[in-house]
Amino acid sequence: MDDPFQLGFPLWIRLTHFFAFLFTTLLIRSGIEIIGAHPKLYWRDDALPGSEWIRFTRKQFLKGTAWTAEDEIEPISPWGALPGRNNLGLGRHWHFWALNGWLLTGMIYVVLLFTTPQWRRLVPTSLEIFPAAWHSLVAYAHFRLPPNGDPFNALQQLTYLFVIFMLSPFQIVTGIMMSPALAARFPWFPRIFGGHQAARSLHFIGLIIFVGFIVVHVALVIAHGFTLEMAKIVLGSEARSHAVATAIGLPAIAAVIAFHFLATRYSLASPMQAKRLLEIGVDPLQRRLFHHWNSRQAYRHVSAYARVNGLPPRNHIYQRLVESNFTEWRLEVRGLVQKKLDLSLNDLRQMPYQTQTTLHRCVQGWSYFAQWAGAPVSAIMDACQPLPNARFLVFYTLDEKWEKPGHGNYYEVIDLEIAVHTQTILAYEMNHQPLPVPYGAPLRLRVENQLGYKMAKWINRLEFVDSFKYIGKGQGGWRDDVLHYSPSDAGI
Repeated sequence: MDDPFQLGFPLWIRLTHFFAFLFTTLLIRSGIEIIGAHPKLYWRDDALPGSEWIRFTRKQFLKGTAWTAEDEIEPISPWGALPGRNNLGLGRHWHFWALNGWLLTGMIYVVLLFTTPQWRRLVPTSLEIFPAAWHSLVAYAHFRLPPNGDPFNALQQLTYLFVIFMLSPFQIVTGIMMSPALAARFPWFPRIFGGHQAARSLHFIGLIIFVGFIVVHVALVIAHGFTLEMAKIVLGSEARSHAVATAIGLPAIAAVIAFHFLATRYSLASPMQAKRLLEIGVDPLQRRLFHHWNSRQAYRHVSAYARVNGLPPRNHIYQRLVESNFTEWRLEVRGLVQKKLDLSLNDLRQMPYQTQTTLHRCVQGWSYFAQWAGAPVSAIMDACQPLPNARFLVFYTLDEKWEKPGHGNYYEVIDLEIAVHTQTILAYEMNHQPLPVPYGAPLRLRVENQLGYKMAKWINRLEFVDSFKYIGKGQGGWRDDVLHYSPSDAGI
């Protein structure tokens, strides 16, 4: 067997190294954007205000004052976040796009690593590596360079082994644990690490370790000799021309920086176009993997406090309904159905009654447990009998989004495969009480394998359609239209 240390770094290692650098930095910056949407981290899924173990905001909310989760957002500069300036929807798009590239790069690397002699670069073959790594650590601690190994010293070898085969899988697992569709289908899975919020906290810690690794890695490249290391990284061997390697390596680094700059600028200048480009290939994959899993949640715990997101409608129609205790409210069911319906709250109460205690996961990052009760959407479908060409269900609301005038009323779309799930209900009760106004009274959607923004509040009309292309801006929901979310985002 050829000695890989004598062969230098093959081209595939050098290329995967470059793309890993690109996609990892994109993941870090888009991850910072996501954290800014709720700059607090918790260990318990109740996410009670004040229980965070770390926060990245100075905002304080006095007890007894009215505030919503949107007030907790901390917009981050585009110099740090991708794209920055409170663009959670695009931040998530960039995160999942970069994740696909990072995973593909990693799979190619691992396959080639173990089908060639190159695995010997990383996998220790002797316990002597541990005392050697300690000596290297002591040397670095005294600001001395340890003797180089072949091709790097024992401490570097163990560090790369840790990053590739421990930290990277850890980030994948904790990321998957935050998928509402997967966690709803397998509630035990996130609890392996303590729950949704614990997974989010651990995922953040992993991000910090990645940042630290990149900083130290770059520092060691400089300390060991920048041009020499460029020869290894770019041309595969320190015996190759250092000048040529540097002439290639510096523009490659500049290309990554330029990509970040252009991605940020394009996303902020043309958010809808950026959204559509980032969805290509990614959106269908997400829908196939996560979107349609049925929820099997049955928690016994109800949180002491539940955040609200968004403010109740202020229009005179809704105000009149509140004053009448919703006795005049009706739910219209229209569209591609055999039978149109006009249902009062009493009519809904005559339908099958379903109760479920679930974990509400907001796209911003916070969560809480609550019990919901109401009529299954499937019962309404049985009553109206959708036509064979009906594919989607649109939920219209009385929420005129007065906070963002000119963008139309809030609406959401789900496909009928999700609508018939056992825990997809129209809730009119919360925690054994009539649904409070801040949480969507008189009626809100609960679709428990999705993120909270899909669960429309203050509903007054349903429509069965074969396409949502001509509804709103045709993106599948108000947040999708205005804030550049994706229908598939909700299940991951």
